[in-house]
Amino acid sequence: MTTRTLACSDATEALGRALAASAPERAVVFLEGDLGAGKTTLARAFLRELGVDGAVRSPTYTLIERYAVPRGEIAHLDLYRIADPDELEFLGLDDLAADAALWLIEWPERGGNALPRADLHVRLRVEGSGRSVTLRPGTEAGARWLAALAPPDVLHGP
Repeated sequence: MTTRTLACSDATEALGRALAASAPERAVVFLEGDLGAGKTTLARAFLRELGVDGAVRSPTYTLIERYAVPRGEIAHLDLYRIADPDELEFLGLDDLAADAALWLIEWPERGGNALPRADLHVRLRVEGSGRSVTLRPGTEAGARWLAALAPPDVLHGP
């Protein structure tokens, strides 16, 4: 587990780009944190780094946005409006699991057991004028990903 300070939104975007640049071919990322913590900012930078052109919409109302990039399909989910995991049934997560190489899931705690296991947990918190981020692996692949990350110009802190 790694906890660091992100002084500004530029640092959050830099982390998103670094995560994307070092991401394994297939992975599930849980983006956790309160409203305004920077989950969507990080996800947008992640998606841009992997080649998403054009609008990168927040899936707050659509629940899911799918993006085709050279390395495969990416699914960006925002489960904030989900009251019960059973509501996810209509999203076709089984089909998505077969199609999407990378999943970015905001508010994963609302998806319960309907979601695949996270390779990496990214927990963002507002702290003063900046953010803190805690990166925690959920699988062995996530541990390898986290070990390969750590560029000193992206993550600042203790």
